[in-house]
Amino acid sequence: MASSLTSFTDEARIALDTLSGRAAGLFSPSMRLGVTGLSRAGKTVFISALVHNLIHGGRLPLFEAQKSGRIARAFLEEQPDDAVPRFQYEDHVAALVNERVWPDSTRAISELRLTIEYESASGWNRLFSAGKLSVDIVDYPGEWLLDLPLLGKSFADFSREAVELAALPVRCDLSRAWRELASTIDPDAEADEMTARRLAEGFAAYLKACKLDDRALSTLPPGRFLMPGDLEGSPALTFAPLMTLSQGRPRSGSLRAMMERRYEAYKRHVVKPFFREHIARLDRQIVLIDTMQALNAGPAAMADLERAVTEILSCFRPGRGNFLTDFFSRRIDRILVAATKADHLHHESHDRLQAIVRRLTDRAVARANFSGAAVDVVAMAAVRSTREGTVKRGRETLPVIIGTPLKSETINGETFDGKAETAIFPGDLPEKVDAVFDVSGSQVDSAEPAIRFVRFRPPKLERTAEGVTLSLPHIRLDRALQFLIGDHLA
Repeated sequence: MASSLTSFTDEARIALDTLSGRAAGLFSPSMRLGVTGLSRAGKTVFISALVHNLIHGGRLPLFEAQKSGRIARAFLEEQPDDAVPRFQYEDHVAALVNERVWPDSTRAISELRLTIEYESASGWNRLFSAGKLSVDIVDYPGEWLLDLPLLGKSFADFSREAVELAALPVRCDLSRAWRELASTIDPDAEADEMTARRLAEGFAAYLKACKLDDRALSTLPPGRFLMPGDLEGSPALTFAPLMTLSQGRPRSGSLRAMMERRYEAYKRHVVKPFFREHIARLDRQIVLIDTMQALNAGPAAMADLERAVTEILSCFRPGRGNFLTDFFSRRIDRILVAATKADHLHHESHDRLQAIVRRLTDRAVARANFSGAAVDVVAMAAVRSTREGTVKRGRETLPVIIGTPLKSETINGETFDGKAETAIFPGDLPEKVDAVFDVSGSQVDSAEPAIRFVRFRPPKLERTAEGVTLSLPHIRLDRALQFLIGDHLA
């Protein structure tokens, strides 16, 4: 997939940019870590927790450089890209620690430079290494990443696939208004701005409905229809798929010609620069997945999540270069796929959650050429908002999680006020992974699922006797760090 995303000119610009960055890195080593995931997967929380634990010396027993005491300090520096908004780390940590609220979700690209001073574990490396690594963390919406496959699709391809997806049982009721409108439109009729606007607004409304909790669908391009930013209302976003397209080129001046022109403009001016300026510059990547939300919504949502993960992973440039080629081209040599919010489950189910993520990932890896790239999966919680316990129910002892559910969260008919702590038994994940993807016979309006999760407030942090706030608690954040950057600190 990635090979079809750029032209020769794009590749030349990428090579020049890479050469410039590598030359600077000879004196100040750095790496670029991409952090992505679909909305509410926890990108902002992950970055905030990663930085907070490294700066404040958090408990990271599986992060070898920290465990062995080789990290002297970690601190924030000015980021190298002046045109990219800074990730507002301080604001996000204040929300987590002081207000106990989750920070605002990622709405656009942002960046943060974290510099780590360390001592190499190798005496030979200590002779030649500066013992300093800058990690440029690039945060971007996964919805935008799902646009990249559009670069390899014509408007006719995009229309056909969009119509097929909209007709699926899990989507058909949500897309009905848009499909009924589109079915009355003649693509070969004269171009009309108001018709284009009605189609685009109807299509965007259908995509937004798919994202709500009861469906929790993931494959929803174009991504800027959900997160338009400064493009809202522009012609580049005023297009939509059309039905019953004829073969051949569209008639000049027709509605189809208008829609096709705007679709191509969207790819040229929005999608391609995003890939060239950000994705093609990454060295490592973590993809965060809110598996809990999809599990809540049922097998159709899980199947759709699998489709989304496959498309996301197909857009990266995986592989490992050599000393010469690395000066001109970046390749992502490590990709971690992480199921977030593992703290919503008792640890007895963590292995099953990880097996579900492995199933999601294996098919994508099989379809893409990941030669030379290491891919791993983990079930984690960048910020742990619960603790574990047990409760008695008759003769049965149930493993539960204890925390403060968010206000208005509901389970078993009980609605929480956002203040009281409670113990919850969310249910057990099935032993057979295929069961959560089996859509045969499932209905959108099926009964309450056997597994049910609620969202919790961030934890109240403990303080030392001196009044110092401890670092943010987590589940397997240290394992993620070791996989993503541990080798650079060896």
